[in-house]
Amino acid sequence: MRLLRLWPDESHFDFMRFRRFTFPLSAAMSLATVVLFLTIGLNFGIDFKGGTLVELQAKSGAADVAAIRHTANGFGFGEAEVQELGNQGTVLVRLPLQAGEQGQTAVMNKAHAAFDKDYEFRRTETVGPRVSGELVQSGTVGVVLSVVAVLLYLWFRFERELALGAIIGTLHDIVLTVGVFILTRIEFNMTSIAAILTIVGYSLNETVVVFDRTRELMRRYKSIPTVDLLNLSINSTMSRTVMTATSAFLSLLALVLFGGEAINGFAVVMLAGVVICTYSAIFVSTPSLIYLGLMLSGAKASQREGVPQAAE
Repeated sequence: MRLLRLWPDESHFDFMRFRRFTFPLSAAMSLATVVLFLTIGLNFGIDFKGGTLVELQAKSGAADVAAIRHTANGFGFGEAEVQELGNQGTVLVRLPLQAGEQGQTAVMNKAHAAFDKDYEFRRTETVGPRVSGELVQSGTVGVVLSVVAVLLYLWFRFERELALGAIIGTLHDIVLTVGVFILTRIEFNMTSIAAILTIVGYSLNETVVVFDRTRELMRRYKSIPTVDLLNLSINSTMSRTVMTATSAFLSLLALVLFGGEAINGFAVVMLAGVVICTYSAIFVSTPSLIYLGLMLSGAKASQREGVPQAAE
């Protein structure tokens, strides 16, 4: 039986020729993301802005999430976030933070008036501006420390040029992922931080696979031109890259289409992240090695060590 081939085994596609287009494109998108971040900003959720959390339990049957969301949005206090917990009729309703104690009291009064008949109020919590500020600080510190740890790993995992190329690709993926949040206006909350960290891990995985092959080929072919070496690295790992990206893309697409409102934002960002990371590993991280002088330093090291040049 013939096995499925998503990419030809003996391909010689010239990926590096696109660098003159992809580098300016990535630079423009990254710069646009920074501008949008400074002007429009992220759509912070209740976790970061503060608000009221209400846990409702249906008195009979299942909870009507769509009706609850419609009713809560009609309170006039801003967009509500409604999340169903399991299949036991339990629902979490998050309402935006209102100014002053009277504003919060008005929120609860309307909530009781609307839901007391069909739902039991099991839990009520209010996240104030101080708590939300602490969450922002903790979330930011967590992301920064995680990214720094990844960058340190890349620096010690590879030679200098390979490490710099991997760092460029990882930062590129983080910036464009933030751009997805800004453009789609998906709510940025604690779940979004998990999405960013997951994308960082996926980006690292894609880059390490290609760069491991690049380093292996560097040791085997000492005189091959840099462009040919990098094209060979990508082509030899492309079958694995396509299979991984396709599997992840289809799984996340199913979550986007059928996962429901609660995880839709997470799934959309992850779906975009898979596309960004795959593009970055091929058209950003790897071509950057050409401008970082990869083979120049490798050739000098070979001359110092007296290593003979291998035939192509």
